[in-house]
Amino acid sequence: MATSAIAQPLPTAPGTVRTLRIFRKETKYEFLKLMRTKSFSLSTIGFPVMFYILFGIANRNAYAGNIHVAKYMLGGYACFGLIGAALFGIGVGVASELAAGWLELKRASPMPAPAYLFAKCASAVAFGLIIVSILTVIAVSLGGVSLTSIELAKMLGMTIVGSISFASMGLLLALLVPANAAPAIVNLIYLPMSFLSGLWMPLRFMPHWLQGVAPALPTYHLSQLMLSIFGYQDSMSLATHWNALIGFTSLMLGLSWLIFHRKERNA
Repeated sequence: MATSAIAQPLPTAPGTVRTLRIFRKETKYEFLKLMRTKSFSLSTIGFPVMFYILFGIANRNAYAGNIHVAKYMLGGYACFGLIGAALFGIGVGVASELAAGWLELKRASPMPAPAYLFAKCASAVAFGLIIVSILTVIAVSLGGVSLTSIELAKMLGMTIVGSISFASMGLLLALLVPANAAPAIVNLIYLPMSFLSGLWMPLRFMPHWLQGVAPALPTYHLSQLMLSIFGYQDSMSLATHWNALIGFTSLMLGLSWLIFHRKERNA
């Protein structure tokens, strides 16, 4: 009787439950790894917060027409922060793990392949939400910015959308860029795009020829969607900004897929 009881197989969770558990654990440990990597977490969270304290709070009483400059900068630095979290977390992180052979080990394990990318993307989203939440608290408490609950909810929703969109760019950069050059190359792309898109200051204060560059950049379209929450967007239709952001994300994912499979064939 005891022998037959011992021989009986233990009950196992359904396949879907096991898969979800793997996704959850992979995401948890990826987030903890990034949070404990001080060079990433402190800089990714600290830079947009520091810049907003320096420039946003200083303009808490400034208006450009009907635009509250501190509130405009809240939208701009929110985009700046979430884009940085996505590009550095995935672009630099995946490039380093590819070079170290960590991805080969992951693929040899029974972990579902999508769990790796899901964990990276979810962690980027989480850092984006943390950054935007901190910026919002500072803006409301020190910057004289007023936000409705609907505006805050839309900001957080747009943070998720923007993080996913630029995670696709980070993935493409990780597949193209050598690990030791990844941080420098990401900065060379990230910082000029942020400046030229008006994330640091309203575009109207920039030279006219620079203003013409902005609509060609995905960062600009994300920022206009974020600023539209406050009614500060440009004269271009929101559908145009959405189409540009969706097209950019699709292009990044498509190129990433092609490059990844080409590497697979050549391996």
